Amino acid sequence: MQYNKLGNTDLSVSRICLGTMTWGQQNTEAEAFEQLDMAVAAGVNFIDVAEMYPIPPQADTYGDTERIVGNWMKKRANRKEVILATKVAGPGSSWLAWIREGKNRLDRQNIHAAVDASLQRLQTDTIDLYQLHWPDRNTNYFGRLGYQPKENEDAIPIRDTLEALADLVDEGKVRHIGISNETPWGAMGFLSLAENAGLPRLASIQNPYNLLNRSFEIGLAEVAHRENLGLLAYSPMAFGVLSGKYIGGAKPAGSRLALFHQYTRYNNPQAQIAAEAYVSLARRHGLSPAQMALAFVTRQPFLSSNIIGATSTEQLEENLASIELDLPDDLLKEIETIHERQPNPSP
Repeated sequence: MQYNKLGNTDLSVSRICLGTMTWGQQNTEAEAFEQLDMAVAAGVNFIDVAEMYPIPPQADTYGDTERIVGNWMKKRANRKEVILATKVAGPGSSWLAWIREGKNRLDRQNIHAAVDASLQRLQTDTIDLYQLHWPDRNTNYFGRLGYQPKENEDAIPIRDTLEALADLVDEGKVRHIGISNETPWGAMGFLSLAENAGLPRLASIQNPYNLLNRSFEIGLAEVAHRENLGLLAYSPMAFGVLSGKYIGGAKPAGSRLALFHQYTRYNNPQAQIAAEAYVSLARRHGLSPAQMALAFVTRQPFLSSNIIGATSTEQLEENLASIELDLPDDLLKEIETIHERQPNPSP
């Protein structure tokens, strides 16, 4: 395993992070324990969860992923060996009505309530990295490419959010903070305010990054590099599309796209064309398409950790092994050719 410092912190995180969003929905607690044990044995020390997991979010499974991880850490008595990240949900009254009665915002009251509940579910006193799952304000995230201003916007000011997070750091409930699904403007807003007001500095940004969505490279990559704001890349395999299992319109039984038809971000016609090209490229070079896709993400200089996920130990074993793959220059040139032909089909 390879390790990176997380931003300006003293945390040394594995370059592969274990994602957890299927636990409690597609995976049982026993299966999650198997994955956790396998990942730790491979050198992974970084685990990423969220209060709203598993995905898709539902009232009857809300918080179950955190509970599973908490149970595992208690049973293994290994909390000190794990770097634990979780997230507070942003506003979403129409589709997250069960989270704090649908009034969840990134203000002091909600953030403090959220972290206390997460600490209880995780059975720990401190969260190593606490992240804002998405912005409170109107902006472009979750597949929305263009920004459209909104008049009379009711948004919690970044300063209020950052001051609430500062309270948690001061209280010892949180060691470091991060953002997720953010824009360059939002990232620089948090960083500038922290510097000017003496508030906690961001350690990381968790955004999507994969062969079908390299929009992070436009603006945010420079921010990440110059500000030492490490990328925690999520969906590095584009919901499994880059593994090749959906080629030709296939939807294997039990797969995410077979179970949850609402997730179309990585399954539009242009994405299908690009995915077929990347899968074909990997196979021509005698590589696993999944490992090629993951290795491309892991090699990026602005990356702190690549968040991999799996629903079986077989998938997880293959994904973990991607850390050993060094992509040759001729293959990287062919990746760029495909990207130029089909740039960012799944923003």
